[in-house]
Amino acid sequence: MTTQQTTPTSLPVRSLEPTGAEVPSTVPTHWYNLAADLPEPVPPHLHPGTREPLTPDDLAPLFPLSLVQQEVTTERYVEIPQTVREIYALWRPSPLVRARRLERALGTPARVYYKYEGVSPVGSHKPNTAVAQAYYNALEGTTKLTTETGAGQWGASLSFAGALLGLEVEVWQVRASYDAKPYRRAQMEVYGGVCHPSPSDLTEAGRAMLAADPDTTGSLGMAISEAVETAAKDPAAHYALGSVLNHVMLHQSVIGQEALVQLDEAGEGAPDVVFGCAGGGSNLAGLTFPFLGRNLREGTTTRLVACEPAACPSLTQGEYRYDFGDVAGLTPLLKMHTLGKDFVPPAIHAGGLRYHGMSPMVSHAVNLGLMEATAVEQDDAFAAGTLFARAEGIIPAPESTHAVAAAIAHARAATEPEVIVLGLSGNGVLDLPAYAAYV
Repeated sequence: MTTQQTTPTSLPVRSLEPTGAEVPSTVPTHWYNLAADLPEPVPPHLHPGTREPLTPDDLAPLFPLSLVQQEVTTERYVEIPQTVREIYALWRPSPLVRARRLERALGTPARVYYKYEGVSPVGSHKPNTAVAQAYYNALEGTTKLTTETGAGQWGASLSFAGALLGLEVEVWQVRASYDAKPYRRAQMEVYGGVCHPSPSDLTEAGRAMLAADPDTTGSLGMAISEAVETAAKDPAAHYALGSVLNHVMLHQSVIGQEALVQLDEAGEGAPDVVFGCAGGGSNLAGLTFPFLGRNLREGTTTRLVACEPAACPSLTQGEYRYDFGDVAGLTPLLKMHTLGKDFVPPAIHAGGLRYHGMSPMVSHAVNLGLMEATAVEQDDAFAAGTLFARAEGIIPAPESTHAVAAAIAHARAATEPEVIVLGLSGNGVLDLPAYAAYV
């Protein structure tokens, strides 16, 4: 199997200084770190060779020092650089919308709100961390980032961030999504990114996977192996991860922080329940961790529910143990809910949720009983996404439909005027073939 290689035609001039553009005061100034409020610390990541806790030096080949420090910090708040805030201001704060038409369609006494991340230039929540990671890498002198992507939202987001901050971006996309979502690949290329199907014949890990199964649909674990291998061999490159790790959860906290303020402004205060879709954990954590922190600090009782696909049920059926984040065993060992690094999920339409493990911070929260989890069947997810589109006008990303489905089921059963919040992590405009197969 031969993979065509392309290179970006040009990269913008790198400029990391703030432009002086006015940033609305409603754009968060700091990221929130749940580690500061947890009753027990998250188990440490382990070195894959020694099985001892990782040191900063162990992570230096893959990440800039600033991100390594964010990975292990226990400070409650981390200041957001002004250059990052200026880029955030292109779409942040994202809207929190009362879904009145959906409420009417469901006949529910509940008040339903959705936090809509599809307003970002890429169409999802992923730029919240892509911009931050690209900024810190560029600040340290990195010229190239490698990464994996499932549905393509992350690959497109990192390509977007690379374009704005002057970085070359190379993406390995899970083959099932690479074949099913050609427009997402085109989106990456417009931003200057290079995208390969995974597994590919460009890496040792990819060639080994293809030799074992030439017809594999791929997995995020496979794509991670290829991206990590490429970064480790290039002194000018670093690896960027779109979910799972602590610093990614940190960057995404702008979602929930904004939602806290917006609910207060709407006169609602603490909601009764918050639903977020769950794959690797970034959208879920970004939305729910600020609510969880308030539960822990102030004694509020908001329920937090992780909504995952029944075809890849790491939280509801996986084991809570140490496992690799990738198939080839190149990553640190992470204490997480996992289906096993070799698990290859079915080629479901919600490609962004096809990951064998779950963020250690999310897994820890679930293990401590601070968060719940539920699994949603694909047909139920698309039925909910279609209902939402016909009521509210927005076509949710297939990933988001899992949160929509769980929220709708809860709203239908409600007998009191409670407050429900769901995370609409992205729009499904580039995922219409998946909807076409359903409708």
